[in-house]
Amino acid sequence: MKAKDLPILGISMGDPAGIGPEVVVKAVLDDRVQEACCPLVVGDAQWLDRTLQGCRLPGEVRVVDGVDAIQPGRKGIWVLDLGNVPEGLSLGKVQGAAGQAALEYVTKAVELALQGQTDGIVTAPLNKAAVNAAGHQGFTGHTEYIAQLTGAPEVAMLLALDSLYISHVTTHAALREVPDLVTPQRLQRVLELTADMARTLGPTHHPIAVAGLNPHSGEEGLFGDEEVKVIVPVIEAARERGMKVVGPLPPDTVFLRAHRGEFSFVVAMYHDQGHIPAKLLGFETGVNVTLGLPIVRTSVDHGTAFDIAGTGVADPASMIAAILLGARLARGLDKNVGI
Repeated sequence: MKAKDLPILGISMGDPAGIGPEVVVKAVLDDRVQEACCPLVVGDAQWLDRTLQGCRLPGEVRVVDGVDAIQPGRKGIWVLDLGNVPEGLSLGKVQGAAGQAALEYVTKAVELALQGQTDGIVTAPLNKAAVNAAGHQGFTGHTEYIAQLTGAPEVAMLLALDSLYISHVTTHAALREVPDLVTPQRLQRVLELTADMARTLGPTHHPIAVAGLNPHSGEEGLFGDEEVKVIVPVIEAARERGMKVVGPLPPDTVFLRAHRGEFSFVVAMYHDQGHIPAKLLGFETGVNVTLGLPIVRTSVDHGTAFDIAGTGVADPASMIAAILLGARLARGLDKNVGI
């Protein structure tokens, strides 16, 4: 913890051609954010100032050379300036130069967190195609890249809504590959990481719900045997270790039951199984959390939205929620639990 016992969060600016800079400046100036943490934007000061002026927001971009120069209580946008947005960059387009800049913001933010200079990171959206266009072939997203930077052996994606948290056994994989990726070892690890997250946020009397992979959770092998062979044994073993977990529950009803308050945490088997209900219930305020890292990392749960970049209409709600949750995790995190 730093000055005034507020955590310092490094906030990557995102792809400069998208809405990242806009949602960042809007969120950082929000009173709730200022009260919860000391935000340090890792980005391009000139581009942020241009964004601030374009949105006609009151405030000032203040360049610092490190976290010690931040002055808590003095409202503004504190920026570690990488000065890497090239002249003539266009808004709303996939560009390698923008992808490279966005990746450099993430890299620096992670570096600061690993060094203990910040208490966590919050990432604005980047564009995978733009990063690949910059020469980083095979780049698949923030989660995998940050895991590589931090040396995390195994991570999981969790989507956080107001009172519902959805972790994922698999994410960016073709549906035909998912059954082979739902292994006992992977499911057990995601259950453990989900339980760690639950403990970090505070005690809950709700069990963790595990969604089935197949329709109706396979109906005893009638529609697939992954539940019988993999999911049920892992759940039974987890219960024997004292974990509160139920399932596998039919995927078409488990999220409704969670929404009604029966569960706080649901483990989804694949990307869309978890993302569709999360975005239906909280598209504007959803937060992406990476479990299993040695640092706190939260993110907006939306993309670069090139179609509205530079228009001033981007909604900062998800960025605000991501920063507030990042601050909460940074304050309550037991460094040994692997969030």
